[in-house]
Amino acid sequence: VVNFKKYEGTTKTKAFFDVEVEQGMVVKGFRLVEGKDGLFISGPREYSKKDEKWYDRVFMPRELKDELEEEAKKEYGVGTSRPVNEPF
Repeated sequence: VVNFKKYEGTTKTKAFFDVEVEQGMVVKGFRLVEGKDGLFISGPREYSKKDEKWYDRVFMPRELKDELEEEAKKEYGVGTSRPVNEPF
C-alpha cells in the first residue's frame, strides 16, 4: 500500500491508496470504504455512460484482497488481526 490518503468527505469512502507490486508496477485507484459490516477495500473502477454502471478494472484472488485490506486498515489506524507480540 502506497500513497495512502485519508478522506474526510461525506461519502462512505474513508481513504484512497495505490498498490505497488514486487516488480515495481503501481496500480492506482483503490479505496477504503465503510460498509455495513465494517471497512473493506474497493479496487479501481470505471463508470460506463453507455449503461450507467460501474465496472471493476482489477481482479485479484481472495487471499490477496484480504492481505491488501489488512494493510489498508493498518494504514488507516484500525486494529488488525495480527498477534500483539509481532513487532510489525
